[in-house]
Amino acid sequence: MTWRGDVAELLAEAGVLDVDVEDVEDVEDIVADEHVRSAAYQRVVSVAAAAPSRERDRALVATILRDPHEMTSKTAVVALVDGVAARASGQAEFRRWAAGVLPEVDRLRTEAYREFVRRRVHDWLFHLAVRDGHVPTAAELAQVTDWMQRLVAEESTSPAVLALLAASGRRGKTRNVATNRSRSQSRSQSRSRSVDGSRGRRGAAGGGRGGRG
Repeated sequence: MTWRGDVAELLAEAGVLDVDVEDVEDVEDIVADEHVRSAAYQRVVSVAAAAPSRERDRALVATILRDPHEMTSKTAVVALVDGVAARASGQAEFRRWAAGVLPEVDRLRTEAYREFVRRRVHDWLFHLAVRDGHVPTAAELAQVTDWMQRLVAEESTSPAVLALLAASGRRGKTRNVATNRSRSQSRSQSRSRSVDGSRGRRGAAGGGRGGRG
């Protein structure tokens, strides 16, 4: 099947866009305009990422990476990586999935694009490990992008992880986010302990009065 035929099949399977995939002119309009193709790919990968099965993802990536405009295809593949990672049950599941699709990334002629996709996968493996309770070392933190450091600073609830980011985050904004969230958590925990202590004292006092009665 030609690449145009593959694109038409992707549209039909995903059920996206108001286009008749049997109409040659409609498909040619999509294929001819890289901006329209980019929007179509985003819709397709969104549907694919939400699907219960991952069996067809490698074929999808292979088709997208045949696009003549590499920025368009790279952007779509990154969106698929993000969508699958967000739904992964854990690091092991995502690692297996990535191992299956990353060989297709070599289709990209531009080395910087190939490296970008691989770094995105590495970032998400780090994120999933932290989400599952891993506290990274400063060396591990240094191996992820500024984007991922900031994302973890915004999402993690681990005091140890936030402390690491506050001390070793690459960007000042990341360090500030981690510091502020760590302080906010400390204040919240202090208030919670204070409330619990007050309730405990009131309960003890009430029990004493009842005993005298």
